[in-house]
Amino acid sequence: MNQKKHYYLIHIQYLGFRFHGWAKQPGLKTIHLMIDKTINFILEHDRFKTMGTSRTDAMVSANHSAFELFMNEPIKDIELFFQDFNLNLPSDIKALKIEEVDANFNIINSSEYKKYTYLFSYGEKQHPFSSSLMCNIQDNLDIAQMKIAAELFKGTHNFKNYCTRPTEGKNYQRTILESYIEENKTYQANFFPEKSFIYTVKGKGFLRNQVRLMMGQLISIGKNESSLEYLKTSLVTPHQKQLNYIAPASGLILDEIKFNI
Repeated sequence: MNQKKHYYLIHIQYLGFRFHGWAKQPGLKTIHLMIDKTINFILEHDRFKTMGTSRTDAMVSANHSAFELFMNEPIKDIELFFQDFNLNLPSDIKALKIEEVDANFNIINSSEYKKYTYLFSYGEKQHPFSSSLMCNIQDNLDIAQMKIAAELFKGTHNFKNYCTRPTEGKNYQRTILESYIEENKTYQANFFPEKSFIYTVKGKGFLRNQVRLMMGQLISIGKNESSLEYLKTSLVTPHQKQLNYIAPASGLILDEIKFNI
């Protein structure tokens, strides 16, 4: 007889600055590694499996991410497990919520959308404490042009140029629901620059390094090193020269995931 499986969706947030991304890598400290080590410690066994919703890069943070926990036996006291999980996680990882799901839920395919934000400033070098969350461009940026450029990403386009190491035969069409730049009023600290900006992009799914390449193109336009026409062409001509400016990882935040449960 097959043993009944039990499924839990656990929502988390983390500061990614000292981690080498989500995915486990030999000899490196990653978010997934710390999650599994903590669960192993609490349960006192390794008869479980975890799967994340998004493979964030090294130094990328998450205001809202999640992972699914698969177990052969149910958690006896979910509230106590949740408390112990938070108590034993590192201080730069926090569990937000735990909910039981069923076998029909798929953490990879059940997201309605993902929203990313990218924090940046320009001009005078910012306080070093800001570097864990914000990218600093020590040049002048034309924010007005960058705002126009950000709007051009909205809609359904071929994003092959905005994917690192693309392969033939893959579908690179993605739909962007929101894409805009505004002054940062969301994340505040007394060591942040007096004025900073936040790029927000929302879509069903994203390619490898897509958001950082999109942000890199926006920065290039802000520095007058690229143009709006080039951006338009890059979304319809996937065989042109590969974009090579990837915005630094530390400014990127996985801001929100909406699940269909």
